[in-house]
Amino acid sequence: MQTILDALSWICLLGGAFFVLVGAIGVLRFPDFYSRLHAVGVCDTMGAGLIILGLMFQSGLALTTIKLVLILYFVLFTGPTATHALAAAALQGKLKPLVTNREP
Repeated sequence: MQTILDALSWICLLGGAFFVLVGAIGVLRFPDFYSRLHAVGVCDTMGAGLIILGLMFQSGLALTTIKLVLILYFVLFTGPTATHALAAAALQGKLKPLVTNREP
């Protein structure tokens, strides 16, 4: 049973690290603020969630798991809220999205 929990933990930890890395690459590669914000918002929430889930598998049934659940709820609610607030502030500040018209 411990081997299965360790395998699940490492799958979640590596998956979370992958999503965080993809989000960081998205920040460097995407052309404008809004697409970068989308990359960070989605990948950061998913990456942090998977990393915390992997840590929960590692800690087992303990007080640490309850603390990690609370941190997970905090991250899942504040991440998208902060992304939305930044996008709303950028729109209110008259930051225009980059739009390109490409013909097929």
